[in-house]
Amino acid sequence: MTTTSWTVANSRSLARRERRRRLGPLSILTHIALLVWTVLTVVPILWTFLASVKSEEEIFGDAWSLPAALRWDNFARAWEQAQIGQYMLNSVVVVSFSTFGTMLVGSMAAYVLARYPFRGNRAVYLLFVSGLAFPVYLALTPLFFVVQNMGNVPLVGPFIGLNTHAGLVLVYIAYSMPFTVFFLSAFFRTLPTAVAEAARVDGASHTRVFFQIMLPMAKPGLVSITIFNVLGQWNQYQLPLVLLQERDKWVLTQGIADISTAAGYDQDWAALFAALTLAILPMLVVYTVFQRQIQAGLTAGALK
Repeated sequence: MTTTSWTVANSRSLARRERRRRLGPLSILTHIALLVWTVLTVVPILWTFLASVKSEEEIFGDAWSLPAALRWDNFARAWEQAQIGQYMLNSVVVVSFSTFGTMLVGSMAAYVLARYPFRGNRAVYLLFVSGLAFPVYLALTPLFFVVQNMGNVPLVGPFIGLNTHAGLVLVYIAYSMPFTVFFLSAFFRTLPTAVAEAARVDGASHTRVFFQIMLPMAKPGLVSITIFNVLGQWNQYQLPLVLLQERDKWVLTQGIADISTAAGYDQDWAALFAALTLAILPMLVVYTVFQRQIQAGLTAGALK
């Protein structure tokens, strides 16, 4: 180890010891809480993965026993007979378009609210933020009739009404807008104004400044909020349950719930856990790949 490396390692060790000394019992309680939370989160996921390759007799036997043989046919039944493949494709389509729409509209709204003072700016911002305190489940009935009436709009009505993926996409965008605007407006306020002002002096339009200068500068925040929106929309169940009644339009959460209901009678629990594994793995991979970007986006505003 070089002298420089030893010095850096020693300084980090001293900093950790000083932080532990300063925090005292609070540090111990924090680590215990994190350990308990990790166990409560990881253990059910590992058990689900293990149960997905077991037979039903093994699932209801010793919970943590290893399977005698890996039952990959559980995934085949879930994919084909329970139509999880079709439901997953529907979820991918809906979440892709809704996330894109949320980020496009939300970033533009947040940028205007953060960087352009105008009369009523604060009121509009508070209107967006108030959506965080309003549970969408309280509005399911009026939301159903709103989307139903959207189906009567000339020309586009059949594409955005009930039992349409486009209608669900619009609802997802509205559902995700409050947190997106709240998060990104705070992030845009931390960005330096000198670069945008220089571009404006050089003749760049407001649109060009936003898309070519400010959005790239806000990449950490955009990545973070995109992942949060993907996770929230991928796991959404109540909204598609109300707005999608035709089976071929169902999304993944509806398909898994249907397997769960059927399992109570047909006892195909192995296929249910296989379907749950298929639903968990994509989001687990996404979060693992973009973990550093999420952390950078959450801390960038504070560091600046």
